[in-house]
Amino acid sequence: MVDQAARKRRVTVSKTAEPLKSLAQEGVSIWLDDLSRKRIASGNLAELIERKHVVGVTTNPSIFQAAIGSGEGYEEQLADLAVRGVTVDEAVRMMTTADVRAAADILRPVYEATRGRDGRVSIEVDPRLAHDTAATVAEAKQLGWLVDRPNVMIKIPATKAGLPAITEVIGLGISVNVTLIFSLERYREVMDAYLAGLEKAQAAGIDLATVHSVASFFVSRVDSEIDKRLAKVGTDEALALKGRAALANARLAYEAYEGVFVVDRWTALATANANKQRPLWASTGVKDAAYKDTLYVDELVAPGTVNTMPEATLDATAAHGDIHGDSVTGGYAQARSDLAAVERLGISYEEVVKQLEDEGVSKFEAAWEDLLGVVATSLSGKGVEGE
Repeated sequence: MVDQAARKRRVTVSKTAEPLKSLAQEGVSIWLDDLSRKRIASGNLAELIERKHVVGVTTNPSIFQAAIGSGEGYEEQLADLAVRGVTVDEAVRMMTTADVRAAADILRPVYEATRGRDGRVSIEVDPRLAHDTAATVAEAKQLGWLVDRPNVMIKIPATKAGLPAITEVIGLGISVNVTLIFSLERYREVMDAYLAGLEKAQAAGIDLATVHSVASFFVSRVDSEIDKRLAKVGTDEALALKGRAALANARLAYEAYEGVFVVDRWTALATANANKQRPLWASTGVKDAAYKDTLYVDELVAPGTVNTMPEATLDATAAHGDIHGDSVTGGYAQARSDLAAVERLGISYEEVVKQLEDEGVSKFEAAWEDLLGVVATSLSGKGVEGE
């Protein structure tokens, strides 16, 4: 009876994970967009790697705010930090880098098996530095030193100040996850910053094979904002365009990626064993309950990409994802048509993506401030001011 039950569980897991297996076979790396000490200590992260094809982890200020704000698993370290009388900022960095370090160790076999392509864990620079190039570079170096794992990726936002920081940090041989990309123009600037960084690294004698990068192109938030504006227009034509702008934007980003990583500038770097900066689909949980919960997975399948999913989206994909091969490269003409139709209705693409970038930075800043507040309260409650 026990054997039959165990067999049934194995069959269920196998069937459940089948769409995820298909996704991986199509050349999409599945990363988990979440991390907590409970997930690490319970063995859940290791289980997701083993059973659900997860090969990487991304974090952001909102994720850490939720994890540390829960308090679960952080009590002992908080008590130790309080005794030491550390500042709130130092306490936050000690806790977040400890989690990233532990996750990186769990993913180390994946990192080694894929020669550094996957098995990555991302940690973001302080979002309050998003508009300060020099401070972002300094923070990236510090985070790399604190985590001290070869499979860490430092997340740098794709703000105007972030672009030269990306070049500088890549030039130091540090792998980077570029985050908060919404516009096609900014994405092209990000790829240019990456190539410039590789050229600096090469000039410094750094082995380019050791440097990796992903460019996190945000998806669902584009639909959330444009759909809201389409609803205000209210015509049949406008309503028919709901749920199409985000996929169009992402597909054209992949077209841009294909165009950059074939030019002579890239070819020269590829000869020196440089790695392409892979597109990463971020914000892939749907925000509108009317949409299929795997929309931004099923319809963004393309080789050489990463899809970082919250656990709910990962589970939904495992349960009923519809992976039907490359769903990106054949859709460029339709993508251009969809975005053009949105523009014709008086909805400015440039205005939307600028607003989303500004809001993205502000949301991460707010989450970071909330996290600092939670930790300050915890430290104070243990008899130390923490400031």
